[in-house]
Amino acid sequence: MKEMDKTFRAILERRRSIRRYLPEQVPDEVIKRCIEAAILAPSSSNLQLWEYYHVKSPAKKEALVKACMSQPAAKTAPNLIVVVTRHDYWKQRCDANLDFARKVAWEEPDDKPIRASTYFTKTIPTLYFDFLGIFGFFKMIFSFFVGLRRPMFREVRAGQVLTMSHKSVGLGAVTLMYALGAEGYDSCPMEGMDSRRIRKLLDLPKGAKINMVISCGKRADGGVYGPRFRLPVKDVFFEV
Repeated sequence: MKEMDKTFRAILERRRSIRRYLPEQVPDEVIKRCIEAAILAPSSSNLQLWEYYHVKSPAKKEALVKACMSQPAAKTAPNLIVVVTRHDYWKQRCDANLDFARKVAWEEPDDKPIRASTYFTKTIPTLYFDFLGIFGFFKMIFSFFVGLRRPMFREVRAGQVLTMSHKSVGLGAVTLMYALGAEGYDSCPMEGMDSRRIRKLLDLPKGAKINMVISCGKRADGGVYGPRFRLPVKDVFFEV
């Protein structure tokens, strides 16, 4: 096994969901480096529909702990980061990708930037735009009939597209946790929370969705609840 493989494997093995932390804060510069790592994660269509909120205000942190049901993973954590899915930013992120593609067009001799332009001006708006679920219904009917003749993308309803955004943001969140591990810090992803209260606490619009809250810091004694349990590879991996 190569040295890089050993290092990565060690980070994977060390990561556990920590429920109790020491009071030592994660330095701001470490948090920033980990966020810089997190935004390198892949995302569907490169839309990068994520935001990360490091809650530092004592009053807001106390409110956030309560919104996380005062569970020990939140209550004892010196640092809390809210991971937000900005599904409502798809148009802005489309434009950002389009601007980048146009700049690259001056350097690329082939038609890749042109294809990217078509993708971000037609394909993505068709998929992401919806109005009260009406367009999603017709897109579903269209994809069904087209799918009778050839492979067709099926996840076209508003809820399905939102789920796709959450999956991409989740990739960023797990990258953040492994980055914290590489810096020598621990973490715990939390979905047991009041997302509406957290959204209000951060003064976010309804279009913003709370993906998860990540606590981080140094693990305390008893911070890991029992040995790790994982299903054997034979139960989850198949060759067909």
